[in-house]
Amino acid sequence: MRILFDQGTPAPLRKYLANHEVKTAAEMGWSRLTNGQLLDAAEDTFDLLITTDQKLGQQQNLAGRKLAILVLPTTSWPGLEPNHTTIFCAIESITSGQYIELELT
Repeated sequence: MRILFDQGTPAPLRKYLANHEVKTAAEMGWSRLTNGQLLDAAEDTFDLLITTDQKLGQQQNLAGRKLAILVLPTTSWPGLEPNHTTIFCAIESITSGQYIELELT
């Protein structure tokens, strides 16, 4: 799967996704794109966008997109790392066009 990390997505998550092709928005030269522009650019190249933008689903029209979107609840790697298995399972089960706001305990 081709995965794009948005600006706030903690880079250390990448080490748990070795079986996937992972790029960051910065690596793609997309750091200055608005959310809508980023979604449009990512749609042509990636299968999944991982973001921490909690408002993305309300601010953007996601209907008809083939890009899957996974929203993490925080940008804090220490808060996410204990849940890396849950995050990995969400990534493995997400389907094209699906939007998931992940809730972690």
